[in-house]
Amino acid sequence: MLRIPCPHCGERDYTEFRYAGDASKVRPKHGTDDVKTWHDFVFLFDNPKGPHREYWQHVLGCRQWLVLERNTATNEVMGAVLARTREAS
Repeated sequence: MLRIPCPHCGERDYTEFRYAGDASKVRPKHGTDDVKTWHDFVFLFDNPKGPHREYWQHVLGCRQWLVLERNTATNEVMGAVLARTREAS
């Protein structure tokens, strides 16, 4: 079972959270009208095996957005930070 360490609420079961995608993808700049760029951002994604950064929202708790570092092969969670406070990468 996946347990997620929420910075506000402590460690919780993953069922309290909603997965929201890859946190390493770079969103196209505001005002970009290139349909291919938006298509690729929304619909194309990798399925990495190993360490990965993901967005999760604590929907049944504090409702905060988190960036979770997780090994997708083992489900080991290496940590979580609030998405609004993480350093831009």
